[in-house]
Amino acid sequence: MIKRGVDFSVSLFLLLLLLPLYIIIAIIIRIKLGSPVLFEQRLTGRNMKPFTMLKFRTLPDSTDNNEVLLVDEAGCNDLGLFLRRSRLDHLPQLMNVVKGDMSLIGPQPLQLSSQQYFTAEEKKRFSIRPGITGLTQVSGIVHMKRGEQFAMDIHYVENHSVTMDAVIMWKEAVMWFRHKRCEEAPDQSLSGSDDEENLQDIHEWDRKR
Repeated sequence: MIKRGVDFSVSLFLLLLLLPLYIIIAIIIRIKLGSPVLFEQRLTGRNMKPFTMLKFRTLPDSTDNNEVLLVDEAGCNDLGLFLRRSRLDHLPQLMNVVKGDMSLIGPQPLQLSSQQYFTAEEKKRFSIRPGITGLTQVSGIVHMKRGEQFAMDIHYVENHSVTMDAVIMWKEAVMWFRHKRCEEAPDQSLSGSDDEENLQDIHEWDRKR
């Protein structure tokens, strides 16, 4: 209840605060990329129920419906690349948080088509809402195999706290200001030693809560 209350209040505040930025980005996308301004994608949410995740559109008309290119920058123009690398394309997900489909911090949402491959242990990651960012995302996701990612997601599910969420949010902010997004820019990803340090810091903060 505390986590949901924080998610709702913080996301609603940010939506109101960033409303002028939303409008500016929407107008630029409408001019440069066309309509619609928002991209909708069906993903797996809490308790493995599907939900529609919102993002600002980053692909032109010729490729905006090709889900394969959602994680491929080859189809993006300069505007699309800027939105992705700055993470501004994720701003509409605050509406998902207010609605209750997502959390500010949690496991990364996954494709619906992958549901059939999850083990009983891996399904634990779906007991909470997926997050805009999370422990895996700030810990060098590009260096991890699927099993390692899921193990980290499950660790978060079983041990998350207000303190851990605060540390993850701080690390997300640091990565944003350094323009380092591990899962989207492998050439700028954190080193293995940094990943280990990230995890040690988070666990240490959590033990001191």
